[in-house]
Amino acid sequence: MPENARGRIVALLGTESTGKTTLSHALALSLRAAGHDAVVVAEYLREFCDRAARTPTPDEQRPIAREQARRIEAAAARHAIVLADTTPLMTAVYSQWVFADTALYDEALAWQRAQVDCTLVTGLDLPWLPDGLQRDGPHVREPIDALLRDALARAGIAHAVVYGEDEARTRHALTAVCAALGLPLPDENFDARSSADGAPFSRWRARCSECLQPDCEHLRGSAARR
Repeated sequence: MPENARGRIVALLGTESTGKTTLSHALALSLRAAGHDAVVVAEYLREFCDRAARTPTPDEQRPIAREQARRIEAAAARHAIVLADTTPLMTAVYSQWVFADTALYDEALAWQRAQVDCTLVTGLDLPWLPDGLQRDGPHVREPIDALLRDALARAGIAHAVVYGEDEARTRHALTAVCAALGLPLPDENFDARSSADGAPFSRWRARCSECLQPDCEHLRGSAARR
């Protein structure tokens, strides 16, 4: 990447057990296979919980959000495309839900507006699965989803909602990402057998019938930078 250039940042937001981590790696894999320099920045909260063997306290929320932002920005200084498996905005949303604390929103939304080129929100169509300390239960998914969408709407941050299973979900997300970043969309029959790190990848399947409905939210909402 040219000196002083910044990579484009794609943010994957959504409530728990909606496939953000799987989708971020699938997008990075497909973008690399198409010749792009793409990297995933993992969720720092997971690292924190694994190391501390507990969930954060209220006063630890802001440092966690800032460390997530720092890692994303560091990756964007080195790579052309960064797939961020969450951003400070999700920390703000959970701070409101868990601690009734809305103090993180201003900083998180300002960062999202200034730094993120494409915002994806993962839909609630995948089944809930347990994942240790980081999962509260299926009952929190709809409220968290509502808080997230409300925050994005109030801040005027455009986003695309991603639905579908497996390759269909990835293809829908890739369509939004390529549109937002001005990249050509790989052909639906594009077969990336392996990535730079040797991970397997299967042939694209056609998008699910839901994603072809012209008036549903699957196709509504620009993922472009505001």
